[in-house]
Amino acid sequence: MQSVLLETPAGVVARLGWDPKVTEHDRKRLLAKEIVAARLGVEPKDVRVEREAPGTFGFHTQLIAEVGGREVPLKIRNANFRAATVVAVAEPSVPLGLDLRDAHPDDTEVHIMKRHSHLFDEDDLAKLIAHWTRVQAVRDADGRGARVAADHVRLDSPLVKGWIPDRKVRYHLADLSRDGWIITLAYAQAPA
Repeated sequence: MQSVLLETPAGVVARLGWDPKVTEHDRKRLLAKEIVAARLGVEPKDVRVEREAPGTFGFHTQLIAEVGGREVPLKIRNANFRAATVVAVAEPSVPLGLDLRDAHPDDTEVHIMKRHSHLFDEDDLAKLIAHWTRVQAVRDADGRGARVAADHVRLDSPLVKGWIPDRKVRYHLADLSRDGWIITLAYAQAPA
């Protein structure tokens, strides 16, 4: 699998990997192992990455890393789209969210984006994708995911901050796009 280190804000490390022959589950684990190993100064073979146990039905589990049988206190987030996966790692107190899209979405994807978007010019595909990936990254960072309607997410006009009105958290939005993939990272400062 090919992977590249993405340019991220301080405190967050992210990699993009793609290979249609590698399953989504294997891609995210391989990328997480690579990031965690580099961060801890150990070999990737020494890192075990698993999913946390689901708390309830419909609970979207997150990845957890272990080294030497002990859980590593890091937050691992991932997003997948077709044959590509992006994984981001940060301190556990840093709220993170990711979204990953093809720069050339198919008609079905465009229809979904337009149906839930509040843009005045939905025919500008680049603006629509930029808007949509930021909305999805904020929903992911919030932790409630699909339980928050996409049209409840608010973005500032330069698309560098996003929030959900019933929460106090304001997320910074970073464009990590690369190699034909549109990638958005939503992150907030760790609580003081």
